[in-house]
Amino acid sequence: MIARELAGRVVAITGAAGGLGRELCVAFAARGARIAALDLNDLGLERLRRELALPEFLAVHCDLADPQRCAAAFEVVAERWGGVDILVNNAGISHRSLFADTDPAVIRRVMEVNFFSALHATHAALPALLDRQGAVVAISSVAGFAPLAARAGYAASKHALHGMFDTLRAELGPHGVDVLIVCPTFIATGIAAAHLGGDGEAASGPRTVVGEALDPAEVARAIVRALERRRRLLLVGRVAWFAWVVSRIAPGLYARIMARRMREELTPKR
Repeated sequence: MIARELAGRVVAITGAAGGLGRELCVAFAARGARIAALDLNDLGLERLRRELALPEFLAVHCDLADPQRCAAAFEVVAERWGGVDILVNNAGISHRSLFADTDPAVIRRVMEVNFFSALHATHAALPALLDRQGAVVAISSVAGFAPLAARAGYAASKHALHGMFDTLRAELGPHGVDVLIVCPTFIATGIAAAHLGGDGEAASGPRTVVGEALDPAEVARAIVRALERRRRLLLVGRVAWFAWVVSRIAPGLYARIMARRMREELTPKR
């Protein structure tokens, strides 16, 4: 299989202003790609533009949850470079709350950002991806294939990504478009500060992390390598591999181990 060349390609990255998104911009730029950074955070985008100081960089304010505004953002990219070769659906939020203590509106919000934003962005970029025989990346999680207590909405959104992008791979593969699903374990990013509580306000209390949190720069580089090698699935971190194997051969055991590790977050807050 011929490796995917990234030099000169247009890479659109959602949720690019910080965390893993920022490191993805750095990693793709190191391969000579043109970077279209999409985010709602204008200050974060401006800081990213100054820090990276790339000659081939475009910052685009984008409300991914709004399909019309999302389509307009990709038109801006097309006006600059003609279209998108690679789309990385990275934007995401989470919550920390037992399902019984969670307002359904919180889960709806998580689905809007994690799933529907990826749907809108992929739909907007699809004509260019087909024309250029490009690739689309979905940043999922261990929670995309296994349960994660106190994050039912987050797990639901990531499971939905797998259903959609596995199906898209079957549909788009014959047309030369690659689909990569990435499943890291906990990453040392600022997403913890954006966790919602069951009432929709900022979550309180410390976040439970299973294993050592991954370095976002290392995760970004692993994603770039997997895309170059035309991988279908990327598990990042030893915990991710453990979860993949155990959740399939002994799902009951996996659920008990996971619940024990997440015990602090499973205590009802009444």
